[in-house]
Amino acid sequence: MTEPAVVVDGLSKRFRLYQERNQSLKATLLKRGRAQYEDFWALQDVSFEVPEGTTFGLIGENGSGKSTLLKCLAKILVPDRGSVRTHGKVAALLELGSGFHPELSGRENVYLNGAILGMSKRQLDDRFEGIVDFSGIEHFIDQPVKNYSSGMYVRLGFSVAINVDPDILLVDEVLAVGDAAFQRKCEERFADFRASGRTVVLVSHAMSSMRSLCDSVAWLEHGALQGVGETSALVDEYVDEALEERVVQQQPGTRRGSGEALVERAELLDATGRPRTSVRTGDNVVLRLHYDAKVRIDRPVFGWSMETLDGTYLWAHHSRDGQMVPEAIEGRGHVDLVIDHLPLQPGVFDLSASVVAYDCVHEYDHRKRVLRFDVNFGVPRESGGHVILGGQWQQPVAAEEVRR
Repeated sequence: MTEPAVVVDGLSKRFRLYQERNQSLKATLLKRGRAQYEDFWALQDVSFEVPEGTTFGLIGENGSGKSTLLKCLAKILVPDRGSVRTHGKVAALLELGSGFHPELSGRENVYLNGAILGMSKRQLDDRFEGIVDFSGIEHFIDQPVKNYSSGMYVRLGFSVAINVDPDILLVDEVLAVGDAAFQRKCEERFADFRASGRTVVLVSHAMSSMRSLCDSVAWLEHGALQGVGETSALVDEYVDEALEERVVQQQPGTRRGSGEALVERAELLDATGRPRTSVRTGDNVVLRLHYDAKVRIDRPVFGWSMETLDGTYLWAHHSRDGQMVPEAIEGRGHVDLVIDHLPLQPGVFDLSASVVAYDCVHEYDHRKRVLRFDVNFGVPRESGGHVILGGQWQQPVAAEEVRR
């Protein structure tokens, strides 16, 4: 039986949070060095195994302990309890700019970072061209990295790490910084990595990437392990719980309106009518708005809007635009918006829903971020952005032909 690439057994990691900062030397001496602090357990009794030749994901909200766990796997942090065992050579890309010197050029940093990861100069000489080619920043390789964008930093760091030929690669949020083209290159390299029997442990908040890349995942919450298992099922559970918590924790101001009609809830349905929290680019989907009209509402208008997690406004549409205005509604019911070939690139999106008067000014109810869902890679694929506009390229026409 093949030995697991990673074995985590009862891992706990503690940090001390000091209550008083910037004390004078005199104050410290008077207290005889007894600074007041409290223990913060970033990880508590975490155990799992990562089979060799697989891609393993770590999911969870910010502050759940994912990055701390990766640092323990990389032997940057020492556990306070439990143990970590890795089978083979480990390379890690953990923090933006880690292993890079800002005043050195990209070329110099390739050699510096490669040396930190255990490569000899001869090995780096042999692989330098491939590292730079994969990163896609050959025109800037002799510029100081302090002038690089965050995306360029990550591309170069990932290119070095992947070319070390480790048995285990630890990656923290590399897909969040690179553009779509670089993300695809990473996915292809991960696939090659796995096919050659090597192991990837990946942290990302992009659930679409986790679904497409990972064989299995571990879900962390407040430093504790919530579950380990097959990617799709566990990601669905995590996304559903995150959405439920978000709805419960909605702050005042996320809902407004006079209240004669209410948006009770919203659903995203697939082509078979099944509720989903995850779909693919190009899928046929239905947005279903469940309403409750407390009184008769004549000629109501229903609306949707969409934004990214960072609040970028993407789209809005209401039923009056679609030439659908019911004569009246009263009581409970639902209304559907059918979308053929969903034109969204992979990502996580929030939907808001509303019921308004025919003049589209008076609001009966507007619920902000009533539904969150994520989109995975499907067909078609485009190079970047959030939406797919399509279009058809034509052959170039030379200026001489135009003048004729």
